[in-house]
Amino acid sequence: MRAMVLRSFAPIEQRPLGLRDIPAPAPGRGELLLRVRVCGVCHTDLHTVEGELAGVTLPVVPGHQVVGIIEGRGEGAERFEIGERAGAAWLFSACGVCPFCRSGRENLCESGRFTGFHAGGGYAEFMIVPEAFAYKIPSKFADEAAAPLLCGGIIGYRALRLSGIERGGILGLYGFGASAHVAIQIAIHWGCRVFVFTRSLKHRELALLLGAAWAGSAEEAPPVKTNAAVIFAPAGALVPTALANSEKGGTVVLAGIHLTSIPAMDYQKHLYHERILRSVANATRRDGEELLSLAAKIPIATTTSVFPLEEANDVLRALKEGRINGAAVLRV
Repeated sequence: MRAMVLRSFAPIEQRPLGLRDIPAPAPGRGELLLRVRVCGVCHTDLHTVEGELAGVTLPVVPGHQVVGIIEGRGEGAERFEIGERAGAAWLFSACGVCPFCRSGRENLCESGRFTGFHAGGGYAEFMIVPEAFAYKIPSKFADEAAAPLLCGGIIGYRALRLSGIERGGILGLYGFGASAHVAIQIAIHWGCRVFVFTRSLKHRELALLLGAAWAGSAEEAPPVKTNAAVIFAPAGALVPTALANSEKGGTVVLAGIHLTSIPAMDYQKHLYHERILRSVANATRRDGEELLSLAAKIPIATTTSVFPLEEANDVLRALKEGRINGAAVLRV
């Protein structure tokens, strides 16, 4: 099968992903063989390729926002029919028995494995997904519209939940890529006012088109302080800014898997008055199921740009340089 394979870490400018012909995987017990149709491109893929994340199993095929067709089933796999459409997301598997799994926090599983990180992902013609971790894709979404929901959508939804934002509240979004352009639609559906902070003029235009009440740069003061905020950009320098822009009792959520160093903060200015700073780590299957159901109800409209598989290096570079408006999707 054709696949974009990462054999060694390197800056994306050096084009570390190579188009290879490798053997197609075979499904084991409880597993599905997915013929990949599309795979969304995520900032986590960029961090993986550039070696910014520990624990990557090399060589690896990246990609974890996958929509495809069930081509084969291993023994005992019965949730999906051959030919049915299904999705794969970041969480590839969890043990089910550790304290985190038993308490409904499988996103923190001691033995958790992740798609396109420990296991082969969707930058390929075929991939394996445990049937218990595969998603049914709502029929109203085309393949390319569904792909960004499977990580950007899921993690954005979890971040909003953990922010504690309430109907009528004011929400700040820092960075406006694939995840934020889904999260804003959820927040507005919940009756929130949304302020968007981003350097890109095109991203500000998209934010306003999607219903943002205000859009500007992080250096600008918002009209009023926010009740909650989510930082999607992997920039630690945004943390003191988001906290300073927060109302008393406000929560700032860090939604990325990687963040540059956070500058020193002033306790009185940034954290006092019961402000909360917390991270989001991965997501649970429940998050994914709830997000897909909500996305179909709203319905969420994803803004996508579609590229051929072999252009993965160029697409990741465009993502790094902020040249993707909405989400990028590879068609396999």
